[in-house]
Amino acid sequence: MELQNFEKKRKALTGSFRTLLKTKPALRKQSIKLSWSNWGFGIEPLETTARRLNRYGVEWIELHGNRYGSDLGYRTRETLKTLKRFNLRVAGVCGMFGPSNDLSSNSGIIRQNAIDYIRRQLDLCHDTGGTYLLVVPGAVGRPTACDSSEFERSVETLRLVADEFIKARVRGAVEPIRSAEVSFVHTFEDARRYIQAVNHPGIRHINGDVYHMQVEESNIADTLFQAGDRVINLHLADSNRCALGDGSLDIDAIIMALYCTGYTQGNRFATPEPLGPGGDPYPAMFGKPSAALLDQLVATSVKYWRARETAVKQC
Repeated sequence: MELQNFEKKRKALTGSFRTLLKTKPALRKQSIKLSWSNWGFGIEPLETTARRLNRYGVEWIELHGNRYGSDLGYRTRETLKTLKRFNLRVAGVCGMFGPSNDLSSNSGIIRQNAIDYIRRQLDLCHDTGGTYLLVVPGAVGRPTACDSSEFERSVETLRLVADEFIKARVRGAVEPIRSAEVSFVHTFEDARRYIQAVNHPGIRHINGDVYHMQVEESNIADTLFQAGDRVINLHLADSNRCALGDGSLDIDAIIMALYCTGYTQGNRFATPEPLGPGGDPYPAMFGKPSAALLDQLVATSVKYWRARETAVKQC
């Protein structure tokens, strides 16, 4: 029986991966840096989160970009002290962009809110040793465009603060999000056009998310392979947006694609963010989730990812 189109792409990827392992056998002893995005843990204290991640062998954390004002969010000294106790380092900061801090808004006040928000998160990222800040060009939770000029306004607004990414030594990583949640920049190609329009060395990279990619990309692994070193962080959840291994996502293909782009080198991260099925997930950031459920999400995802990463390198 003739292979289906996605099977043909997977076969080609597998061939590239096997060739890579033959030419660079040292890769079999390397691994991808595994982080965890903690904003989905809601109002849980950072100490509780850090203890959980340490318990299951996670060494990196993507901090919730929660400096929503001068009196809110993580304080550097306390944050670093807590993370050090549990052998955690900061991979980056997850910027949270909603209707009140929308880079593309037709309200100048809201766009200024977005600029001020980015500046506070850049300080957080720099001060805690993070290497990237996730940027969403439009408001999450607003899938309908407010007018036809969102792209241009967003580019203009981000460009105003782009120099500060360089100053903070933080890489700007644009995240494409599915059309059910945002009004524009849904695909990697959209993100590339956006980055090209911003045209600034501080905004060069992409933060992928496999949940959004399932809807918007024709093939997740192939998209990652083609993107090369532009991707520096990848949010992970299975096909049902739950723990890795609980759905039908081809995780092996994703791992092979990442290895083929040199993902084990430098500050590039695989970052689980299982938020559960549904629409706008942002309300979860201020909720009080079940500790037992979070334990299960982390334990299952970490164990499954590492098992699959080991398995693919034995092929």
